[in-house]
Amino acid sequence: MNHFDLYPLNFNPEHCAKARELLSWSVAYLARESGVSVAAIEGFEAGLQALREVTRQALAFRLEVEGLVFINGHPPLWGMDVRGGTPDPQSREDFHLVE
Repeated sequence: MNHFDLYPLNFNPEHCAKARELLSWSVAYLARESGVSVAAIEGFEAGLQALREVTRQALAFRLEVEGLVFINGHPPLWGMDVRGGTPDPQSREDFHLVE
């Protein structure tokens, strides 16, 4: 068993396409930002190409940095965190809890 088996990734082709749409990102921009090829992203979004787990993880992680959350059965959702909710998060008393 590898570590991917313990934490299944809920990121699918529809998430990828909808996330790009929400962010107004082109495939080329996501490719540049994530290190995944344009051809791989296009094939994945079209349902023509299965990606290795580590490649899907690279896409999901890059989009999650923008504040998106991916849950099966739902379009990408905007997440909330202390950085987005406070103009100066370091001034918060609980800032030391942020990882």
